Amino acid sequence: MAMLSTSLSAAGSKSAATLYSPPNFSGLRRSSCPKLDNPSSNSLHLFDSRLRLPSLSARRPCRAVVAMAGTGKFFVGGNWKCNGTKESITKLVSDLNDAKLESDVDVVVAPPFVYIDQVKSSLTDRIEISAQNSWVSKGGAFTGEISVEQLKDIGAKWVILGHSERRHVIGEDDQFIGKKAAYALNEGLGVIACIGELLEDREAGKTFDVCFTQLKAYADAVPSWDNIVIAYEPVWAIGTGKVASPQQAQEVHAALRDWLKKNVSDEVASKTRIIYGGSVNGGNCAELAKEEDIDGFLVGGASLKGPEFATIVNAVTSKKVAA
Repeated sequence: MAMLSTSLSAAGSKSAATLYSPPNFSGLRRSSCPKLDNPSSNSLHLFDSRLRLPSLSARRPCRAVVAMAGTGKFFVGGNWKCNGTKESITKLVSDLNDAKLESDVDVVVAPPFVYIDQVKSSLTDRIEISAQNSWVSKGGAFTGEISVEQLKDIGAKWVILGHSERRHVIGEDDQFIGKKAAYALNEGLGVIACIGELLEDREAGKTFDVCFTQLKAYADAVPSWDNIVIAYEPVWAIGTGKVASPQQAQEVHAALRDWLKKNVSDEVASKTRIIYGGSVNGGNCAELAKEEDIDGFLVGGASLKGPEFATIVNAVTSKKVAA
């Protein structure tokens, strides 16, 4: 079990951002852009089509071969969110069962709670089942919630926690999410731990501050990093059709891995998979997958289309070709 380093426990009341001094990544500089008129807005439809975020392509050195910075297996999760009917899910499962998937990828899908049993009983064992949320403790008088114990009972292996829609629509805070992650891990579920900044955070140069604070909340609570996958999902790219460029995603993933190295351990930084989410589709997945710190994807809308989801899973081959 990898234990949190003394540097993390000694941080005390320090903010997560003070524990790390990021390099001068061009896509995350403090800009002269004014904050949005309503910076406290929790709307998920935040993307302004006029926004142009700078690219690092002009200054990145060329690499002869694309590889993963981490040592973990490529990981692709499909978050079906609140979508589907018995009929449409039967068709989707059939498409997934027929798909030819690369063997060196961990593949997970997260159906709505009410369809988990249907999917588990008909989906190939090649693909594992995740829940989209779980309660913070053992079940009981918690109307509308789903316990970790119930999820395990129907065969779920993973749970998605900290998704922006839970944070900004439902109102879950960092500490509550950290406690949920700790309970799920202690009870034997793997955790897909989501983090990511709002558009106004990025415009104000606070991307690292926000992501590190969210990451620290997990680090302060979890018993081990052995069964955690970090999903970086910039909120301005979720469901908007605007995907972060490969360079923009890579710079954040690299900074997150460096934070883990400095504040948890070298081992955790190396083995923890950091996946990207935010309008990933069959057309952009290959270029994103080439980045060395992108260890896979958490896919939303495109995961509802079996053939396209298979294309995204198979984007792992992009790490085996020349850049």
